[in-house]
Amino acid sequence: MTKNLGVQPYLFPMPTYMIGTYNEDDSVDVMMMAWGGICAEDMVALNLEAEHKTVTNLEARRAFTLAIPGTDTLRESDFLGIASANKMADKFARTGLHAVKSDRVDAPVIAEYPVTLVCEVAEMQKQPYGLRVLGRIVDVIADEKVLDEKGKIDVAKIHAFVFDQVRHGYYAVGEKVGQAWSSGAALMKAR
Repeated sequence: MTKNLGVQPYLFPMPTYMIGTYNEDDSVDVMMMAWGGICAEDMVALNLEAEHKTVTNLEARRAFTLAIPGTDTLRESDFLGIASANKMADKFARTGLHAVKSDRVDAPVIAEYPVTLVCEVAEMQKQPYGLRVLGRIVDVIADEKVLDEKGKIDVAKIHAFVFDQVRHGYYAVGEKVGQAWSSGAALMKAR
């Protein structure tokens, strides 16, 4: 038996990404977002509400970083998602996190986040449902502690967490349960 729940944004999991920008006074602004992700080999899409301070910064600086937070920064990351830089000028400073300027774009890299995509704004699309920002990835920065012996990112070492839109929880991820393009390959064979 099923039950209709109406129109709801109930996909699971939702990502937790941290958008890093600079304010007009060169202070750091970071916000957590869940509505977006990879949209092409070298592109990300961010779906944002226009009133965010981050949107003003994206329009002015045309650059941002998109980081994957680990569970070790869950408290700070959640705070950066609930506090508004429009109302709290010292939002980033309150977290105790550290930022350095990207050497590729006019945006901050947060030292505590293990993986960061460095992006240029490619396009800002005003849609009836909100604002979509398309960003071109110009670099990926990873802390050596999350790399394997071949220098590739080991996702289990990130200790990433995802967002549950239904019950508003965070869930740790990392256990590998299959191999993409291989786990279902046996079904390709004719019976």
